[in-house]
Amino acid sequence: MGSRLTEEQAAFAAAVRDFAKRECGTREQRDALTDGGREAHHPELYRRLADLGWLGVCLPEEHGGSGGGTSDACLFLEETSYGMVPCGGFITTVITAKAYERFGSERQRREVLSGVARGDVLAVAMSEPGAGSDVGALRCRARQERDGTWVIDGQKTWISNAHCAESILLVARTGEDKHGGLTMFHLPAVTPGVEIRGIETMRGREVNDVYLTDVQLPADSVVGEVNGGWRQLMAGLDHERLFLAANMLGLARRAFDDAVAYVREREQFGRPVGSFQALRHRVADLATEIECTRLLVREVASDCDAYPEKLFPREASMAKLKATELAKRVTLEGMQMMGGYGYTTEFDMERHLRAAVVSTVYGGTSEIQRDVIGKTYGL
Repeated sequence: MGSRLTEEQAAFAAAVRDFAKRECGTREQRDALTDGGREAHHPELYRRLADLGWLGVCLPEEHGGSGGGTSDACLFLEETSYGMVPCGGFITTVITAKAYERFGSERQRREVLSGVARGDVLAVAMSEPGAGSDVGALRCRARQERDGTWVIDGQKTWISNAHCAESILLVARTGEDKHGGLTMFHLPAVTPGVEIRGIETMRGREVNDVYLTDVQLPADSVVGEVNGGWRQLMAGLDHERLFLAANMLGLARRAFDDAVAYVREREQFGRPVGSFQALRHRVADLATEIECTRLLVREVASDCDAYPEKLFPREASMAKLKATELAKRVTLEGMQMMGGYGYTTEFDMERHLRAAVVSTVYGGTSEIQRDVIGKTYGL
């Protein structure tokens, strides 16, 4: 994709924008779809996106997808985020689907990926109370019985969209080696012994605790190789960070446009507040940063499509770091420019802020991204 969209991509982006404007273009529509902003995912609307063929945007055609690539998925994430479409389940779904596509068995790919194209939501359960950035500290354990059955016990936390997921990609400990003893499992959310409890956050319901008590899975539930989970996780980090970057780029654009629309109309001292140099320069700086971030995200996505077997840890971390920090900055600046109105629930800016502020934490904190980037320079 590079810095420019193809004709097909431009048409796709326009179609997503039209859908967003029609279905959730007003505050009343969004409130009705999200329980006043508490829910980030609306199942019925999500199924309609599936009917349009958009949820399989980067899945193989043989599994119900459109055969698109990373660039197309990033474009969809950017535009749905900009349009405030309540399809929060897609971000974890597209991230998780990449793991099934690359490492899953033929049966797993057939069942899971075709389900994604039809509107199923996927979640990935990795973090635990004592293991966040240090993934190798996972303690949730899976042991294999003589008949091949896997029995899993433990707890996962901060699991996005587990409450609306059909399947969960679970990472559990199967060996004693810190990194070489982790394995991925395909876990249907309705499996006996699985309990999902929501965690209340400043944004409402989006993350969960997942408790696993004597959960039994068949031998063929392993995704990829036994004890190969760490390597498989590392192989998927580029896409995870890039998808999160695209999502926050869309949010930054939306918050920026909302703020500009406000300062054009709001008058103080006899003229629009946006005409004052302090705000005009602030808008100029934010617009420049958004355009730089857009170019970065699109360039990295283009590289991922052009060289599918190559890893881009430096570039993907840069994109995630830049886009999430930008989203946080734009929403804070937007609230400042709107004054007290930016702090009220009458306007969307406070929602934008609540969505942006956590983005520098999940998917690898900004500190982790900087560490990764520094290491790629031999530091």
